[in-house]
Amino acid sequence: MKYLYSSILIFSLSLTTFAQPVPKSGYISEVWVPDLGNGNYKNPVINADYSDPDAIRVGDDFYMIASSFDAVPGLPILHSKDLVNWKIIGHALERQPPLEHFQKTQHGNGVWAPAIRYHNGEFYIYYPDPDFGIYLTKAKTINGEWSAPKLVAPGKGLIDPCPLWDEDGKAYLVYAYAGSRAGIKSVVAIMALSSDGSKVTETGRIVYDGHELDPTLEGPKLYKRNGYYYIFAPAGGVATGWQLILRSKSIYGPYERKVVMNQGKSSINGPHQGAWVNTQTGEDWFLHFQDKDAYGRVVHLQPMKWINNWPVIGIDTDGDGIGEPVMIYKKPNVGKVYPIETPVESDEFSTAKLGLQWQWQANPQPTWLFTDAVKGLLKLYTAKMPDDAKNLWDVPNLLMQKFPADEFMVTTKLLFKPNPKLENEKTGMVIMGRNYAQIGIQRKKEGLYLVYGVCQNADKGKTENEKEITRLKSGSVYFRIKILAGAKCQFSYSENGTDFTNVDDEFQATAGQWIGAKIGLYALRDSQTNDSGIAEYDWFRVQKLK
Repeated sequence: MKYLYSSILIFSLSLTTFAQPVPKSGYISEVWVPDLGNGNYKNPVINADYSDPDAIRVGDDFYMIASSFDAVPGLPILHSKDLVNWKIIGHALERQPPLEHFQKTQHGNGVWAPAIRYHNGEFYIYYPDPDFGIYLTKAKTINGEWSAPKLVAPGKGLIDPCPLWDEDGKAYLVYAYAGSRAGIKSVVAIMALSSDGSKVTETGRIVYDGHELDPTLEGPKLYKRNGYYYIFAPAGGVATGWQLILRSKSIYGPYERKVVMNQGKSSINGPHQGAWVNTQTGEDWFLHFQDKDAYGRVVHLQPMKWINNWPVIGIDTDGDGIGEPVMIYKKPNVGKVYPIETPVESDEFSTAKLGLQWQWQANPQPTWLFTDAVKGLLKLYTAKMPDDAKNLWDVPNLLMQKFPADEFMVTTKLLFKPNPKLENEKTGMVIMGRNYAQIGIQRKKEGLYLVYGVCQNADKGKTENEKEITRLKSGSVYFRIKILAGAKCQFSYSENGTDFTNVDDEFQATAGQWIGAKIGLYALRDSQTNDSGIAEYDWFRVQKLK
C-alpha cells in the first residue's frame, strides 16, 4: 500500500520542463528535522550536500541556491519562511551549457558557487563555470521560466561571483580565481558591470591578496551597509578555515581585514562560505556550510550581530569579536511561527514529473525514463554504457539524490523486464562516490541474477569488481541500503519485501569530486539494439534505520 504525504497547500511551479509542481507542503523527514518544535532549532538546518549556499529575503520569503557542479537539473532553489524549515521548489538550470560538453560526465566541473539577488523586480543568479566563465540567468518570479544562461564574463578560472547594485545605480561583481585554471588563487577581485548587470564593462581589479594571512581565499559575497562595502569570504581551506570579513569605504579598497568566525571549541570544522540575510524584524543571520566528507557540505544557520560596523557570526563567548558556530539556538524571529517542513527525499512516483530531489550525472536524454503516474511507476529504460566508460563513474544516466542524514535507510521495490534478445542488461541501486558500490538484477543467458559490485578508485578508471550472489525467481525484488554512522553502508535484498538478506560486508561510502556521496538508481546495457529493457520502480523510501 502506498502512503501519501500530508498536505496543507499545493503550490504551482513551472521552472523547467524537468520540474514539477512544488511538492506538497508539510513533508517531514523521518531522518533529520532541524526544527525542535519548542522554539529552538539544531544545526545543520539542512543535513544534505548544498555546498556554497547563497540566500536572500524577498518580502516574507527566503530563497537559497547552491552549487550543483555536473548534476542536472542544476542550480537547486530552496524556499523557507523562517530559515529553519526548507523545501526544494525547483531548479534554475534545466540543461547545462555548453550542451554537448555536459552530455558526458564532468565530475567537479560545471556550476560552482553561485549568487542570487533580487533587483528591479527580477531574480538574478550569477554562477561560474571554471572552464568557461561567469554566467547570468534571470526570472521575473522565483517559480517562473529562467532565461538561457548568458556568458557575462568569459574567462578560464573565474569563480564565485556576487553582484552589488550601488545607490548611484552602478553595478559591480566580486569574484575569485580557481588556481587549477587561472594559475593563481587566494585573491579577490571586483569588476564593473553594466547597470542591468548583463555584461562586464571594465577589466577586473584585485582588491585583496590573501596569500600571506588568508590562503585559499574564495567564495566572496559583496554587501553594502552604513557606507561600508563588505566582502564576506572564507579562507584557510574548506574543512579547516575561517570566515573573513573585508570592509572599505571605497568599492576598490583598500580593505580592512577581520576574522569574525572560526571553529573555536565547537565541533563544526571550517566553517565555510555562506550568506548574510536579515529578517523582517531586524535580526541578522548567516547561512554557511560545513564539510562532512562523505556526507557532503551541509548547511548551518548562525546568529549574527553588528558591533562597531563589524559583523560577529555565531556566539562570541570570550568577547574577542570572533564567534564560533552554535549547535542549538533560538529560531529566527520572522513575526510568526510556521509549520515544520523538510526537503522531500522519498518518492512514490505518482506524479507525471520526476521529484525535485533527483538529478542526473550529466545532461539527460528524453529516452532515459518515463514517469507513469497512472500506475505510480518510474520506468527507467536501459541505456548503452558509453564506449569509453571504465565503470559507473563515467555513466551519465545515473539518477541520484543527496544523503539526507548521518544515518538512514533506503528501500525500493523493482520489477525488471529485460529485453529478451539481450544479455547483460541490468538495473539496481548505487552508492556513488570516488569509490562506489551497487546492487542489481542482471539478465544472463540462464536467467536473472542478483549481482553486487564494488569499485575502488572509480575516479581513476579502476575496474568494478562484480560478483554473482544468487539466481532470482523473477524480476521482482526489493533492494535496501542502510547507511550507518560514519557513512558505512549495508546492502541487502528481498524477494518478498519482508525478509532481507545482507550482501557482503559493509561498504564505506566516500565523497565524489567536490560533492558528498549520492544514492540512486541505474539501468544499463552493454550493447546497442533497437529496443531496451524496462526497470519499473514502484517507490523509493527514505526511512529511519530498523
